[in-house]
Amino acid sequence: MLDEAVDGVFTRADGTYVDGTFGRGGHSRALLARLGPQGRLIAFDKDPQAIAAGQALAAQDARFSIVHDGFATLAPSLAARGVTAIDGLLLDLGVSSPQIDQPERGFSFRHDAPLDMRMDTTRGETAADFLARADERQIAEVIRDYGEERFAVQIAKAIVAGRLAGQPIERTSQLARLVAGTVRTREPGQDPATRTFQALRIHVNAELEELEQALSAGLDLLAHGGRLSVISFHSLEDRIVKQFIAAHSREVVDRRMPSHLLPPAQLKLRALGRQKPSAAEVSANPRSRSAMLRVAERTEASA
Repeated sequence: MLDEAVDGVFTRADGTYVDGTFGRGGHSRALLARLGPQGRLIAFDKDPQAIAAGQALAAQDARFSIVHDGFATLAPSLAARGVTAIDGLLLDLGVSSPQIDQPERGFSFRHDAPLDMRMDTTRGETAADFLARADERQIAEVIRDYGEERFAVQIAKAIVAGRLAGQPIERTSQLARLVAGTVRTREPGQDPATRTFQALRIHVNAELEELEQALSAGLDLLAHGGRLSVISFHSLEDRIVKQFIAAHSREVVDRRMPSHLLPPAQLKLRALGRQKPSAAEVSANPRSRSAMLRVAERTEASA
């Protein structure tokens, strides 16, 4: 939903925009194509390969710059660059196709590779490191809470048992086999390891915590009339985005206070809608089938 996401976030050609997930630059290039000479675009990414692609783009276009960090650092990173207000924030959440397609990154259970899963390979704990140190309860909580896996406890027990037997989980193929041998039932067409791999990736990269931080910072940074445009790919992150927009676009009333004493509520956002990919896009890119785009506009209008 490249065009839809850019349509949702773009409001003025001379504005300042943030692409919180540069990836390989599809959204950034589409935004730059619409920006005028005075426009500015700042992108964020953790992935060193994405940073290299972004730096090449920055060398070609003075309106563009890229930050090697996650979008959770939105406020301090922009402040360090003299930016105190933005006209749009675009977030394309989750793992990117290039990351999935590179077996050595350890994101996919379809290829044998070291169990890494870090979006930023220069720092932080790998998924294998986590499974080597965490206790059974911690592993089960991660798989249950971030993967919504009903067999989380059984999987955690098997991981810890293997570790105690001198067979720690260090590769994607090991984990996929262990989960397949533990999860006896699964939705038709879904690999048994899908939910466990998702959970570990989210945990290793602190994806949900960073999303919450970015949404809060973005709300404070958006100028009046600025837009928030977010593409999510699974229910956990979409729920956070949905609830965040709802919390700031609906009047909250303290029913204990007399109505004539209630101050007018200042709503900070106006929900502009949600959209799923078209049948044509899903046909061309099956990975887009679970995507959800939500757009909201910053407003201080009284309720």
